Amino acid sequence: MKIKTLRNTLGWQVIMLVFIMLAAFAAFSCSLMVGAVKVSFHDFIDILIHSNIEHPYRDILWNIRLPRTIVGALVGANLALAGLLLQGVMRNPLADPHIIGVSSGAGLFGMAILVIFPHLTSLVTPLAFIGAMGAAILIYLLSWKNGIVPTRVILAGVAVSAFFGSGISALMTFYSDRVQGALSFMVGGLAAKSWPQVETILPYSIIGILFSLLLVKKLNIIKLGDSVAKGLGMRVEVVRLIITATAALLAASSVSVVGLLGFVGLIVPHICRLLIGNDYRVLLPATACLGIAVVTISDTFGRILFSPFELPVGVIMGALGGPFFLFLLRRKSVS
Repeated sequence: MKIKTLRNTLGWQVIMLVFIMLAAFAAFSCSLMVGAVKVSFHDFIDILIHSNIEHPYRDILWNIRLPRTIVGALVGANLALAGLLLQGVMRNPLADPHIIGVSSGAGLFGMAILVIFPHLTSLVTPLAFIGAMGAAILIYLLSWKNGIVPTRVILAGVAVSAFFGSGISALMTFYSDRVQGALSFMVGGLAAKSWPQVETILPYSIIGILFSLLLVKKLNIIKLGDSVAKGLGMRVEVVRLIITATAALLAASSVSVVGLLGFVGLIVPHICRLLIGNDYRVLLPATACLGIAVVTISDTFGRILFSPFELPVGVIMGALGGPFFLFLLRRKSVS
């Protein structure tokens, strides 16, 4: 049986989905146990089951690693789903929140609040969403000419990303005394993330993931083309706007917490498509779970690779994403 035929069978899709879910669980657990201080599996289980016991590793697990890993998992799921949604709605396999400027739009608005109005930090995520949505709409306006063409989308996205990136650089220049965490923000990192960051990102993640699940049927229809979708009674542009807004919310919530973490939305959806196919009923949960696995395991490697020095997870993702981007760029289907 050919690979393409095999991955479109329900049995294969279910098996691969279970495998990816197990990989996400393993990566999450590994992130909790591995680090400068190694926590054995026995201690790990003991602390989780008896959370109130006195244990030398209890504070490390509950107050440092667990919230950091939860933030990493939510960011991974959010960015992977944002990439999947943007690739579907823009019909461009290179669409990724970081590459096409959606993350940069969110980052500019978020950083503006942090450095100019630091007392209004509660507005970071809502304004980051406005920035991400504005970037996405700007990309549509620049690339629209008798329809959406994948090449124009990516070129417009690169231009928009450069424009918003220059705005971020300007903020760092004019407010250099207030951007101590600017380097971490620009690269994307999970260092020092704790329960307040979990509380910040969690509600937006729940809303974005629920909307993504509700859009599964629409995504399966819109991939057939605009003419088919309109023939089936779909208001294509309205659906595009809703899908784009959902992707912008997912990307913005992640950027507001960890900064400009790139390539998650590019790598993860493509791996899932290679393993599972294009049915969004299975592809969407698989993408979320693989996003969790990729970000948490990358963060774990970043912590242990040059210990005691910590490598931001964005550096790991950049090392993986750059070659992957070039690979996709050379494929005939992208040209």
